[in-house]
Amino acid sequence: MEKNENQNSLFERLGGEAGITTIVDDVVESHMTNPAVKARFLPLKDDTEHFKEVRQHLINFFIMGSGGPNQYTGKDMLTAHKGMNINQGEYMCVIDDIMFALNNNNVDEQSKKDVLAILYSLKDQMIGV
Repeated sequence: MEKNENQNSLFERLGGEAGITTIVDDVVESHMTNPAVKARFLPLKDDTEHFKEVRQHLINFFIMGSGGPNQYTGKDMLTAHKGMNINQGEYMCVIDDIMFALNNNNVDEQSKKDVLAILYSLKDQMIGV
C-alpha cells in the first residue's frame, strides 16, 4: 500500500483516518513491548477506558497535526508530559517506534521526514519536563 507522494496533505499521504489509526495502533503496540518505554505504557492495558481515551487522543492529535479534519481536544504536549521526566533515550526510542510503524505501513520517505520534523518540533515539550 505505497502512499502517493503527490497527494496534497501529510494526512492524505499517511492514508487518511484509517491509515493513521493503523499507524497509531502499531506505535502503541511497539511501545508496549519496547524495553526502554514499556513501563510507561503497559499500565494503560489495566484501564481499558483510559486506554481507549489515550488511543483516540493519539489518533486525533496525529490527524490534526498532519492536516486532517479531526480536532484534538486532549492536553497540550507540555501538560501531558509534565512530571514524567522523559529522558533523551526514551524520546529516541519512541521516535524509533514511530518510524518503524511508518516503515511497516509503507509510508513514503518524504512523509516520514515530515512526521519526523513534527516530532522534533515537539521535543522540548516532552523531554525533562
